[in-house]
Amino acid sequence: MIKEGELMAANTLNDRLTAAGKKLVAVVAVVVGVIHLLNVTGTLVMSTLTLRVIHLMAMLVIVLLGGKKAAPTLAAGLTRAALALCAVVCSVYLLFRWESISTSGGVTNSTDVIMGVILVLVVIEATRRTVGCALAIIVAVFLAYPFVAAYLPGVFQGRNYSVSRIFGFLFTTTEGLYGTPLGVSATYIVLFCIYGAFLSEFGAGTFLFRLSTAVTQKFVAATAKTAIIFNLLIGMISGSAAGNVAITGTLTIPMMEKRGYTPEKAGAITAVAATGAQIMPPVMGAAAFIMAEITGYSYASIMKAAIIPALLFFATLVIICTYEARKGGFDIYQEGEAKESLSAVLREGWYYLVPIITLVAMLIVGYSPFKAAYFSSLALIVVYLAAMIAKQRGVSGGLLLDVGKKIVSAIKKGALDTGSLAIACAASGIIVGVLSITGLGAKLSLFIVSVSGGNALIALILTMLTSIVLGMGLPTTAAYLVLASVVVPALVNMSIPLIAAHMFVFFFGCISTITPPVALASYVAAGIANADLNRVGWTAFRYGIVSFVLPFMFVFSPSLLMEGSAVSIVTTVILSFIGTFAIALAVVGYFKTDFALWQRILLFVSGILMIDEGLVTDIIGIALLIGCLALNRMAARRTNTNKAEGEHA
Repeated sequence: MIKEGELMAANTLNDRLTAAGKKLVAVVAVVVGVIHLLNVTGTLVMSTLTLRVIHLMAMLVIVLLGGKKAAPTLAAGLTRAALALCAVVCSVYLLFRWESISTSGGVTNSTDVIMGVILVLVVIEATRRTVGCALAIIVAVFLAYPFVAAYLPGVFQGRNYSVSRIFGFLFTTTEGLYGTPLGVSATYIVLFCIYGAFLSEFGAGTFLFRLSTAVTQKFVAATAKTAIIFNLLIGMISGSAAGNVAITGTLTIPMMEKRGYTPEKAGAITAVAATGAQIMPPVMGAAAFIMAEITGYSYASIMKAAIIPALLFFATLVIICTYEARKGGFDIYQEGEAKESLSAVLREGWYYLVPIITLVAMLIVGYSPFKAAYFSSLALIVVYLAAMIAKQRGVSGGLLLDVGKKIVSAIKKGALDTGSLAIACAASGIIVGVLSITGLGAKLSLFIVSVSGGNALIALILTMLTSIVLGMGLPTTAAYLVLASVVVPALVNMSIPLIAAHMFVFFFGCISTITPPVALASYVAAGIANADLNRVGWTAFRYGIVSFVLPFMFVFSPSLLMEGSAVSIVTTVILSFIGTFAIALAVVGYFKTDFALWQRILLFVSGILMIDEGLVTDIIGIALLIGCLALNRMAARRTNTNKAEGEHA
């Protein structure tokens, strides 16, 4: 039996260990953040592998020792510490050993393999702890393949590989753990997380909410539109849809409920808007940076391809909110209700727009995303300091100390926010490494082509279903990386353009957060709204339905990705916006009065026909829309006439 005194001593030791771990994590976060900032400026120059090794080492320490919950027992706390120590030892070993490996033509020894096995296992365990069991299991399955390939049937059969070959490859090259996914985390993702943390720490969130309110307050569905714009702007700070909802929902959901929206609708609107923020330039989801690296396209090209689908997504949501408000007779502006003056908001917080404008301008001009993020953060510090000096009419020690604390806090928060994303990237690197060394990627591609019978539409439907299923258990970044490695090559082999194939996978990875039965963004919103999980999930799915149509449309209509002549792009955009209007009306079921079910079906079909390229489909789509609107107007007039006659009687 354990004595009470011994138990108290163990708990005290565990508390001390946890506290020491938190302090160490804070120091590591600041140090690694500074290293990344110095590296992007060229002040601290290091090789690609060195940067990635330091990045992964720091992120493993952060996620293993910096968990939100304290270790429940002393043994659990010691296990965390042991895992973190293993990560540090293996990483430091590789830093000192790398030069010998590179000069010997990549020859490895038994110690290299042992270190590789240990670090891979630590990464898998860190993945389980921070990202979830789903990705950890997928990594384990792929990792097992090289050792059982000879015993598998059909297209998956291959030769077996030795432990030294696999783990040496994963540990000592830039095609495994330290491959492209982790490289993106060590450059793009960490810098954008720091940029978002700077905006957050310097108080941009409050300004962006006030700005959103001031812009929308005089429109129909003002509070819903505030939520949409606020989520769009906060998307530049938060790296995930669920994170967006957590930040914005506490403000926007109660505000919408006060104006007449049910908790389910308020939660759904917030979840859909937060999800859409991940596909809206300039700061898209983390997977967009990886897409740029994998495809070889510039990030500006990725932004260009995403802009029309993203605008169509949000146009549909805005129209849905507008007609939901008109249908229910709520959230309609009354004269004298305006609470925020746009000019006053801009006058008080104009300096928060400077880093955002700087970021967009630098990305458009062609600067690398991580340099744009760095200089935008620098611009925020400069203009914030200038604004505070002007407000206080001078420089004070207190002001400089406050700004200094904000800078350190932002660097720390940015590095901490990178942790789970970096681990997901490292885990994905293991998958990519196995696909590369075994040729499994090519085999899976052939399998997909075979199952789909070479039909691109069937292959796309299979890809959509796979994306949604993976998105239920994986973060968007990890789901995208798996599918980009396995499925995209098959789509490209079917003559689907490279960027369209990648955007297709990226879109469905993002919208998995509002796709039941596991819809993380919807569930976070439901928690804030105190609403039923399933009702919020299915309402969000309905409001975001256009996002399930758009990826198919831009694969077969390149103009939606800004490919083709100016005339075809402009024509497609105009017709597509009319198409989204039709789809939005179909979702709400209301224009001047309620639509019949068959009319809603025709409206949805007309919307799809107009988004799709083609003269015949456009003519049919427009005709269906005009016909449904005309019938709806006639029905509304009859209803109004009957009401008037009833009142006179």
